[in-house]
Amino acid sequence: MMRRLKNLLLISLLMLPVSAAFAHKPSDSYLSLELKGRQIEGQWDIALRDLDFVLGLDSDGDGRLTWGEVRSHHGRIAAYALSRLDISTGAAPGHASGMCQIGAGELLIDRHTDGSYAVLRLHGECAAVPAQLKLSYRLFSDTDAQHRGLLRIRLGESVQTAILGGDRPQQTVQANGGTARWHAFLEYARLGVQHIWAGFDHILFLLSLLLPAVLVWREHGWRQADSLSAATIDVCKIVTAFTLAHSITLSISALELLALPSRLVEAAIAASVIVAALNNLVPFMLRKRWMAAFGFGLVHGFGFAGVLAGLGLPAGSTLLSLAGFNLGVELGQLAIVALFLPLTYVLRATWFYQRALLRGGSAAIALLASVWLLERSLDMQLAGI
Repeated sequence: MMRRLKNLLLISLLMLPVSAAFAHKPSDSYLSLELKGRQIEGQWDIALRDLDFVLGLDSDGDGRLTWGEVRSHHGRIAAYALSRLDISTGAAPGHASGMCQIGAGELLIDRHTDGSYAVLRLHGECAAVPAQLKLSYRLFSDTDAQHRGLLRIRLGESVQTAILGGDRPQQTVQANGGTARWHAFLEYARLGVQHIWAGFDHILFLLSLLLPAVLVWREHGWRQADSLSAATIDVCKIVTAFTLAHSITLSISALELLALPSRLVEAAIAASVIVAALNNLVPFMLRKRWMAAFGFGLVHGFGFAGVLAGLGLPAGSTLLSLAGFNLGVELGQLAIVALFLPLTYVLRATWFYQRALLRGGSAAIALLASVWLLERSLDMQLAGI
């Protein structure tokens, strides 16, 4: 039984940095639509790195995409994207339902926090004036199960949002906002859970602070904590401080009261992971890890707000949707803690935990975060990460 616990915890902690090295930013696209009668206008922002992986846009194979290469593949990009999006109507009374014919116009390039995106201008017409739109979204479904489409759609006076793809490839968006507010709350809560689980830098920061929670520093070394209750109190302090801090800055940023440069925020998040991991090797925050969780949590909140910047908050339910996203992030964190704390408490006295996981794992996390810091500070990419 003990061996199984060791193996489970080792695999969990080691796979996080490995996965993070290749996918520390989840794959998203941003689909913005506006319906005027039967006419649909909008745009679709799709990451060039994802399109290059599927379509091979780098014609000369030099590892760098140029505007000329992207422009030369305009037709392929449009055909691929539109073949993976179907929109149909649920008609208003007295009208028939049917498909909406969507076409792609000009191709542009835009810069998001995680790189360059192809921007397809969309235009089309539905068979009938809809009371609702039904969307089927399959972009990258055969190559990336984690990919999601973040939808923002204006139907008359109603602005609604939804998350497309994954286990919900089909969704229906109502034209009237009768149930839109609570639907938006649940959608944003789901997005919050999804974002914390896919945000490996946030997870590694939290885990770095939690690794010593089942230990105490005595006689110049880590020793096992005396009781589960003491470890639980320490974890509660850390998680509460982190939650409170990131909720403050997430709300400030999402409500557009203050914005920081995304490159600065992402670099600061990487630095926070380094500090938290190094503290496990050379303790300098002993009883102040909750203070570090609060201080750096303020920075992480601006990072969480990045996903909302592309999706936006629905005008009629801004605060409710923001509360849903915050709740989702918190539920995602609690799920991690619920799995992490019992396992680490059982293993806290072993050489495996104190050496292999605490020291070895923290060193690996600090090294990975150092790569992120260089990438984000210098706007470059190292070792294919």
